[in-house]
Amino acid sequence: MQKTLAFSNKALSKEVRDYAMIAVAMMSYGIGWTIFLLPNNITTGGVPGIASVVFWGTGFPVQATYFGINAILLLIALKILGWKFCVKTIYAVALLTLILQFGQTWASGLRLLHDQPFMASIIGAIFTGSGIGLGLAFNGSTGGTDIVAAIVNKYRNISLGRVIMFIDIIIITSSYLVFHNWEQVIYGYVVLWVSSFCIDQVVMAMRRSVQFFIISEKYEEIGHRINMDPHRGVTVVNAQGFFSGKEVKMLFVLAKKSESQKIFQLINDIDPHAFVSQSAVIGVYGEGFDKFKVRTKRYQN
Repeated sequence: MQKTLAFSNKALSKEVRDYAMIAVAMMSYGIGWTIFLLPNNITTGGVPGIASVVFWGTGFPVQATYFGINAILLLIALKILGWKFCVKTIYAVALLTLILQFGQTWASGLRLLHDQPFMASIIGAIFTGSGIGLGLAFNGSTGGTDIVAAIVNKYRNISLGRVIMFIDIIIITSSYLVFHNWEQVIYGYVVLWVSSFCIDQVVMAMRRSVQFFIISEKYEEIGHRINMDPHRGVTVVNAQGFFSGKEVKMLFVLAKKSESQKIFQLINDIDPHAFVSQSAVIGVYGEGFDKFKVRTKRYQN
């Protein structure tokens, strides 16, 4: 009963953290879009890019176009991505719509870096790309092409930033129909490249994993603590010191990078003289980590 309650509290804490970080992500995206990109007539990608082009061409509010298109895409995504992803994305889309409404009112007449469009592109892209990446890392998104990217990434091990980049090229190029100025289109390409880079960096940083090799006479106590919190699996390996010939027990542990400090702390509490090796790993797949994303080959008899 106590173990079930602890697991429930941990799950609740994770959900609260996800929603809080998605809110931070949407604020980051809203700042980049409404303060640096939209006032300087610089196109971004995805549904926000479409909303921007519609706004510049007709004056129709960006938040209305953004919300309407995403409502349609979310209905399509419900079956593929499931309620868990879509609920958080609905939350993110609704929150960003409110931020856009407030941001445009607050930033009315404010045009930072008006005479430096390249810097506005870079700074705006950093804010928007980091916002998208942070949202995706915590199981949410700003909607639009993020939804398409999430669907592709569910089945294929393809860079999220690369998927979004290919989709967004056409959207950004379409801004020429409004401005008839290729310089503005080029700034849009700058935004696309920088934001895609930021997306990949943020997502990889949040999902980065590490491995530990731990040698200690108190290996049982250390392994038990790691099993309990941070709730990671531990493998005991029989080893032998080459010089001493002494038989030792070595623990092999895979964990998230964010859990490293907790593991080091508990090892230090139990056995400050333990021998520990930590190294980064490219990818970890299986229970508690990422899912396999491979193309299934079909063979004919």
